[in-house]
Amino acid sequence: MASALEMVGFLMGLVGSLISGVTLSSERWKTSTVSGSVITTSILYENLWKSCATASTGVTNCKTFDSLLNLPSHVQACRALMIISLLLGLFACIISLFGLKCTKFGSSDEHTKGKIALSGGLVFILAGLCCVVPVSWYAASITQQFFDPLYGGIKYELGPALYIGWAGSLLAVLGGSLLSCSFKKKKNVSKKGIYTYKNNKSPDSEFMQFKEKRESPSASRAYV
Repeated sequence: MASALEMVGFLMGLVGSLISGVTLSSERWKTSTVSGSVITTSILYENLWKSCATASTGVTNCKTFDSLLNLPSHVQACRALMIISLLLGLFACIISLFGLKCTKFGSSDEHTKGKIALSGGLVFILAGLCCVVPVSWYAASITQQFFDPLYGGIKYELGPALYIGWAGSLLAVLGGSLLSCSFKKKKNVSKKGIYTYKNNKSPDSEFMQFKEKRESPSASRAYV
């Protein structure tokens, strides 16, 4: 049962880390549709690295964010946290491979493997948290601008990449939790069933005392 729980947790954490990578590379973190009176609809979308516009003719023009200092602070923080999440997910996958009972990597002791799997599960949870924080932060910024009546820029909506990021972070956290729960502490050996000889006298001394009693005069008169 523990081995199956480990495998399910590892696969969920692995898939969650892969989805986090897809989220980082996805182009549509936020989207908007602009309609004109003469020109038909254009679609605008952005991610952490560039801004794109697709015209009704199908032509797409993209502009990368050249200056890091020009970016909003939340975009810079989201970049850093997403990269950290990917690195932690990769590290968790490597650790967990050494901790799975069905693998022969590393130690052969089950208790040691359980500790390694526990460490991998905790790193998976940390990777999931590092993914859900930037995704939620970015979504909160979009929502705040959308409902702000004084905001004069283009109002965007939540892009599909944010939903993918939430799904990936959830899988990583759940997988790490299952992997951590599969670890069982080593049980202490109970001493209740062990018989202990509490008499301080040795068996030889008891035999000598019994022999002296048999050879004493009082014992001889008792048998007459």
